[in-house]
Amino acid sequence: MDAVLVAWVEMILRWLHVVAGIAWIGSSFYFIALDLSLRKRDGLPDGVQGEAWQVHGGGFYNLVKYLVAPARMPDELTWFKWEAYTTWLSGFALMALVYYLGAELFLIDPAVERFTPFQAVFCSLAGLLAGWLLYEWACRSDFGRNTTLLSLAGYVFLVTATWGFTEIFSGRGAFIQVGALIGTIMVANVFVVIIPNQKSTVAALLAGETPDPALGVQAKQRSLHNNYLTLPVVLLMVSNHYPLLFATKYNWVIVAILLALGPVIRHFFNERHAGRASPWWTWGVAALGLAAIGWLSAAGPRDKLLGAAVVSAPVFAAVEEIVISRCSMCHGDYAAWDGIAAAPKGVKLDTPERIHAHAAMIGLNAVRSSAMPPGNVTGMEPGERAVLAAWLAAGAPRE
Repeated sequence: MDAVLVAWVEMILRWLHVVAGIAWIGSSFYFIALDLSLRKRDGLPDGVQGEAWQVHGGGFYNLVKYLVAPARMPDELTWFKWEAYTTWLSGFALMALVYYLGAELFLIDPAVERFTPFQAVFCSLAGLLAGWLLYEWACRSDFGRNTTLLSLAGYVFLVTATWGFTEIFSGRGAFIQVGALIGTIMVANVFVVIIPNQKSTVAALLAGETPDPALGVQAKQRSLHNNYLTLPVVLLMVSNHYPLLFATKYNWVIVAILLALGPVIRHFFNERHAGRASPWWTWGVAALGLAAIGWLSAAGPRDKLLGAAVVSAPVFAAVEEIVISRCSMCHGDYAAWDGIAAAPKGVKLDTPERIHAHAAMIGLNAVRSSAMPPGNVTGMEPGERAVLAAWLAAGAPRE
């Protein structure tokens, strides 16, 4: 497929994915806040759990939540589902376009596992399906009735899955894979449980029957899971912009911390929306977690650099030879790599002046992390990264 066409399709899909994600997360967060802010007051109709008064856009809103059908069912009900479905469909299409069709660049790292593109894509799809099936089984089992135990087991499962993904995919690919797994679980919660249960409840109410209370309990549990998974998955899905997250030695530990920080931060807002005392301690935990991530990201790439082998700063000619041979086929005036229409982010490294101008970027992506070359497709050796490290340590001289 033509590289320019791919770039345009990718842009459109990414835009759609972001817009749909904003709509889904926005409505989800709003209804969680609304549900927690409901108050029981005198004079409310029978079957109403509570009400909330809100002001927005120059008007006042009085919202009530019925646990059973109101005296008269409305002619129309607004269902919040297509935001979630569109987010997943556009996200999967984007993943297929970028990570599956570009598996050699973004999903595979020969230093981790020498997959063929077909093998890598198969493992990715199998991981998504198996991960969701295991989650679904756990939620429907007797074990899943204990919310706390299920949450802890789910956390261990996601951390273990992340570690497993980092053992078979590139760091970039592993992060997007675990993000896609969580996103799949969240959308499946909407498609398989929440919406069908709501429709069954509405059908029972319209028929004058008493809905099965288990349907509401099950849907509430899945909604709770989605609430606490949202913040980690958002960062995971944009993590490819931050090499110190995905392309460093302890990348799976970083994900483990992110998976814990997201629920901690959501807990703060949930408690405030419920009118309870604000748990300010959550921000202390978040700060410590981010500090730990920063410290872990300083460990460098997975393969230890042979810095000790470079005693003094190399001559610039050695640096230029490495960058030209390993990087310039994508980062030049005319990108020569198949599927790359133009130099990514406009970074060009095909002349001494350009190499020196982008020294900091080289350090971030090829020394402090192994983000570049993507998937190490050009075979940059640890010793070559060490040469770059020594050059940068000497102040990136031009001689």
